Amino acid sequence: MFQGTGSSVGKSIIVAGLCRLFTKKGISVAPFKPQNMSNNAAATYDGGEIGRAQAFQAIAARMEPSILNNPILLKPQSEKGSQLIINGKFTKSVSAHEYQKLKSSLMPYVEDAYNNLAQNHELILVEGAGSPAEINLRSGDIANMGFASKLSIPTVIIGDIDRGGVIASLVGTNEVLDDVDKKNIVGFIINKFRGDPSLFESGIDEIKNRTKWHFLGMIPFYNNISKLPAEDSHDLDKILYNHSKPEATLNIGIPILSKISNFDDIDPLRIQKNINLHYIRPGEPFPKKLDIILLMGSKSTITDLEDLKSNRWDEAINRHKKNNGIIIGLCGGYQMLGQTIGDPTKLESNKEIIKGLGLLNVETKMSQKKIVTKISGIHIQTDHKIDGYEIHIGKTFGEDCKRPLFYINDRYDGAMSEDGRVLGTYIHGVFHNKELIEWLFKICDKNITNDKIIDYNKTLDENLDDLSDHLEDYVDWKLILELSKDKTNQKQKNK
Repeated sequence: MFQGTGSSVGKSIIVAGLCRLFTKKGISVAPFKPQNMSNNAAATYDGGEIGRAQAFQAIAARMEPSILNNPILLKPQSEKGSQLIINGKFTKSVSAHEYQKLKSSLMPYVEDAYNNLAQNHELILVEGAGSPAEINLRSGDIANMGFASKLSIPTVIIGDIDRGGVIASLVGTNEVLDDVDKKNIVGFIINKFRGDPSLFESGIDEIKNRTKWHFLGMIPFYNNISKLPAEDSHDLDKILYNHSKPEATLNIGIPILSKISNFDDIDPLRIQKNINLHYIRPGEPFPKKLDIILLMGSKSTITDLEDLKSNRWDEAINRHKKNNGIIIGLCGGYQMLGQTIGDPTKLESNKEIIKGLGLLNVETKMSQKKIVTKISGIHIQTDHKIDGYEIHIGKTFGEDCKRPLFYINDRYDGAMSEDGRVLGTYIHGVFHNKELIEWLFKICDKNITNDKIIDYNKTLDENLDDLSDHLEDYVDWKLILELSKDKTNQKQKNK
């Protein structure tokens, strides 16, 4: 199990890289995270949703993402706390206080999922959440040492040297843990190192002497981190930055709202040499020369719509429309484009109805029923096959739905304005299909050939290979395997 001295120390990326590394070594490996908190989710082949990071790790392991990879998922909302997803299915919304009281009752779901994976794979790489040093949350814990100690999982602690204080954070983590939890920790990794490694040799010795842990590697800062998907919204600044590409002919503006979700929808766009993405953050104006405005998905559509209006971005979007620009809404962004969003049971806010942007002649009504499914279908305008997924609550209906964008799973999806300049869909992952990127150029009256479009799925696979090579150079993966086997043998002896 890989835990950290804090959030964002690199656990998710390291587990993904090791999944690919061990897979390349011929070992059957699967990722696992007992509990995740994220608005970035993925649909699985077995009909549920999991954290996007675990889906990414499963892809790294060359396996189909499953609900078993992440049995408990918390998806933060606005005033209503978080959606509680158990085994891929939405159960109810809970506040932080409510979750602390019920989390221990979720351990059986976690154990069952882990044991199911363990029966079919030689190695399970488990990712913790936050830090085990948060001992105020230890009671009933299922995400870190509570899980590791109950199942006797050998644990590695990752420290981020880039943020400073890595010796104190690693040694301090050891100091605050009780003796039972300490027994499961077998080693530590230093991540994000910059400079001359020899300058930190005495620091490594100090950590080893004070903790009695094995040193498992010091990983230099990975310069290609921006080529990999971000785990959650607090990582967005690392990958979503404005960078003008001189060869780009298509300009897309993307408002970054506080409840943005499934932002990996734009990963295939940001690697294209012919596309400039302009990320607009609160308080910033829209660039004048945009071809497309893309409204992303949201975990709280009503909250984000209100924020959009408070930034007066609705005025900028309307000006773009009057100037014959294209506007596309994905999922929550699609809902925002309509006339109204109704929330009669107040799932997302204290308002039963809110006016939309009024750019599509459709209305949306929120409901308790949540749609989570992988899809395959046809893009109607181009007749190209597409694959993607849906994760949303609410149903959208109206006159513009008579001009759908897709035919999927024996039904139609999406809507288009009468003039063809405003479009919306519930489907995520559409731009992972090269033909849909080509279509973006076409509807903006710009020319591009398919061979000029970078294949995102192929590029992602190559980037995972590069990450695994990076870890192979700097992590003692053989010792990790050895420590894992030693702990497993000891566990069997104690039965």
